[in-house]
Amino acid sequence: MKTIEQDRLKKLLQQALPAVNGDAEPSRDLWPSVLKRLNARPAPIPWFDWALAAGIVAVVAIFPAWIPVLLYYL
Repeated sequence: MKTIEQDRLKKLLQQALPAVNGDAEPSRDLWPSVLKRLNARPAPIPWFDWALAAGIVAVVAIFPAWIPVLLYYL
């Protein structure tokens, strides 16, 4: 019974996962794209991120007992 289950599992895996051929390479060189992204200027931080940070600072200033709670959820 064990070999039947193994054969069935093997068959299911072969159906689910396609075979990888030897020519499974990218269609183009990806390194120039990686370098371009590394050298690109990072996007500016949106205003709502600054507002969220200011809100957290305000909450901590008003309710200092919440500091452990905030640290727990970070």
